[in-house]
Amino acid sequence: MTPPKSERKDLLSRYNKIKKSIKKRIGEFRRLHKKADEDIFGELCFCLMTANANALKCDEALTSLKRGNHHLKSCVRSIRSRIKGKVRFHNKKALFIVAARRLFKNGRKLDIKSKICTKDIVATRDWFVENIKGLGYKESSHFLRNIGLGRDIAILDRHILKNLKKYGVIEKIPDSVGSRKVYMGIEDKMRRFSKSVGIPLDELDLLFWSLQTGFIFK
Repeated sequence: MTPPKSERKDLLSRYNKIKKSIKKRIGEFRRLHKKADEDIFGELCFCLMTANANALKCDEALTSLKRGNHHLKSCVRSIRSRIKGKVRFHNKKALFIVAARRLFKNGRKLDIKSKICTKDIVATRDWFVENIKGLGYKESSHFLRNIGLGRDIAILDRHILKNLKKYGVIEKIPDSVGSRKVYMGIEDKMRRFSKSVGIPLDELDLLFWSLQTGFIFK
């Protein structure tokens, strides 16, 4: 859908002011996909921690885990102690991280890239949702975007949903976007909206986030 001219102009004006910074951040995401599987797994850990939690605190928790590569080798108890106080539901999320690590373990290394089909990101997202405990459509989309594969998928968190309602893309914020049908229905509306305003979907996500928080993050 196309928003009223005044709102469209305002959104594009805000976008143009931070467009350079947004594109720089997207470029950083895309470079991550070229790194080792262990680096990519770190981003998966971050997204496993973000459900119902503060993203900045989760990033702090990930930094703590990366010191000594605890996310790659430590037990549940050790991981739990390092994310406690930063991440909500730290007990469950420590379990999720270790379970995901076991899933991608291939000998002494991790093999996560082989599960990512860059030609069909929607199918890849479905696979992650179905096979990784603690990862829903929002978190899986977040992970894929953060490794540079989010050009055509949306991260429907509360910041994005508020803006979709504000710009008339959705009539109301649903109680839950956990089901595939609901998630993809809203995602398709956001996709059409991004085309109507001429802002790429992954960049629109960062724009909406910055409008709510005042800064560009991930």
